[in-house]
Amino acid sequence: METAQERHIQYDRTGFDDQELLEIYKKILMPRMIEEKMLILLRQGKISKWFSGWGQEGVSVGTAYAMDKEEYILPMHRNLGIFTTRDIPLNRLFAQFQGKMSGFTKGRDRSFHFGSKEHKIVGMISHLGPQLGIADGIALAHKVKGEKKVTVVFTGDGGASEGDFHEALNVASVWDLPVIFAVENNQWGLSTPSKEQFRCKQFVDKGVGYGMHAEKVDGNNILDVINTVRRLSEDIRENSKPVLLEFLTFRMRGHEEASGTKYYPEGLQDHWEQFDPVTNYTSFLEEIGVLTKEFKDSIHEEFKKEIQDGFDLANSEDKIVPNTAIEMADLYAPFDFKIQNGSGVKREMRFIDAIQDGLLASMRKYPELIIMGQDIADYGGVFKVTEGFMEEFGKDRVRNTPICESAIVGAGLGLSIAGMKAVVEMQFADFVTCGFNQIVNNLAKIHWRWGQNADVVVRMPTGAGSAAGPFHSQSNEAWFFHTPGLKVVYPSSPSEAKGLLMASIADPNPVLFFEHKNLYRSIKEDVFVDDFTIEIGKAAIKSSGDKLSIITYGFGVQWALDLLNEYPENTIEIVDLRTLLPLDTVAIYSSVRKTGRALIVHEDCLTGGIGGEIAALLNENCFEFLDAPIRRVASLDTPVPFAADLEINFLPKNKLKEAIDSLLIF
Repeated sequence: METAQERHIQYDRTGFDDQELLEIYKKILMPRMIEEKMLILLRQGKISKWFSGWGQEGVSVGTAYAMDKEEYILPMHRNLGIFTTRDIPLNRLFAQFQGKMSGFTKGRDRSFHFGSKEHKIVGMISHLGPQLGIADGIALAHKVKGEKKVTVVFTGDGGASEGDFHEALNVASVWDLPVIFAVENNQWGLSTPSKEQFRCKQFVDKGVGYGMHAEKVDGNNILDVINTVRRLSEDIRENSKPVLLEFLTFRMRGHEEASGTKYYPEGLQDHWEQFDPVTNYTSFLEEIGVLTKEFKDSIHEEFKKEIQDGFDLANSEDKIVPNTAIEMADLYAPFDFKIQNGSGVKREMRFIDAIQDGLLASMRKYPELIIMGQDIADYGGVFKVTEGFMEEFGKDRVRNTPICESAIVGAGLGLSIAGMKAVVEMQFADFVTCGFNQIVNNLAKIHWRWGQNADVVVRMPTGAGSAAGPFHSQSNEAWFFHTPGLKVVYPSSPSEAKGLLMASIADPNPVLFFEHKNLYRSIKEDVFVDDFTIEIGKAAIKSSGDKLSIITYGFGVQWALDLLNEYPENTIEIVDLRTLLPLDTVAIYSSVRKTGRALIVHEDCLTGGIGGEIAALLNENCFEFLDAPIRRVASLDTPVPFAADLEINFLPKNKLKEAIDSLLIF
């Protein structure tokens, strides 16, 4: 046994009685013993990968122990101690590592890429940084609801180099959110040392730049970690504000076991082994007479059996038998949609008025709904959709955001995790690239991965025709059409704009809602004043015909309608898709089987556009009914030009009549 002089961590037990010190001992011992087991199983080929937290248990266990169990923690892949301290059943933990059905992701994701609503843990994705924005959303929900809770989110010294780190800290500071940003500074990002990742001396130096309090603590001293997190949390619960908390620690093993540690300078691991959080804390308890040999031996035997029993239970479970129906069904959170028909009074509305009316009605219907975006509060948004909203709903629910699309989409997901709804406005659909990762990797996949829904609508003002150039005019719906787990909605009329928007907000799944900017003030019709919904995933027949099916959406519907008078009645059938994902193939096939001809029209570029997929589906499912080749009309395969004549040449509108004529005479 080490003497006090040999022990390298000094502990202050003030405020901890003997019983609690022993409880902490059990909490920090469990993840270490699981690690020992995992390393054996890895060598035996019984698990495929392992991310070690050996030497960092003080951070994970201390933080989770210090928090209220009803408060959310968002860990990384080196935080096993968070999961064990939150009492995750070991058999399910081992099943997760083995890809078994009783794991948290049903075999769909690995290691620590999972969350548990029951245990108030939000699982990470490999991109690391997006966790931080999600924490903002959870903290925002607590603040808006008046709940005195703190959220803790982890990142590493490497992950803190990502833009998401800056965005999330900046938003939390601007909004005074009750969140602790825990930087687990183990001084290496895989094989890259800190000196090659950042130039600041320490992460606490960054706090002043965000206007937030920052502290540093010895992450290997578990009592200091507990005291610090407790003290900060108590303050934050009463005085909502963010804190940057740096834990100084060291990763004793490789980034993951296969990568090894050959890149570490000689002697570095020997140095840090002296500061091992488990052995030092054990020695401390033995020195002060709290931990006896008998208790120590009994706990080791108890944990050894508990771990083995948990593993045996998981290991005895059969391998997953793939079931395609289940895989597809879990893409979306269950939703018992009931159509709400409009009734009574109608009022003439432009497309933009209908968007505004649907959003306004939804804000009144769902008090848990928050809308976020750049300049949407006092200013009312660049297109004035939310003009006057702040006066009715206040700045808690109508929130101006910094220019930080990733953090705000992440915050929308965080709100959903905390039981709220979010509408995020992209100022222009083009700017969604800055939030792309959150949408395609977090919103889209989270229910399929571990059963958490993403109740987020992203409004996307889109399209060309206003001489706005290549960064304010793109049609980018095809980027998301390819992403399972999203819903993509694209109305073409005021009534559909209101009904589909209200349906999108009601839906607990992530919806990208495309609004063509040139439709905002160019078309109008009578729209029901009261609330109503239109089912997502159902196309509409805008004109009936038996000679040619035009399959289109958005502005393409208006282009097709404008040409109807040039052809005999009942010649052209216009199928308005309205929803691109999920796609209404029943309506598409039914129309083409009737007319025998198909023309697919979209404003997006031809190559890689949605039209190519529809053409392939028609070839596979309607070939024997076709009287002519399937044809597509779309924009040029260039960026959208600025000059008006160039933009007209770019767009497909002027090519549409020739395509119709050629198909009708084929």
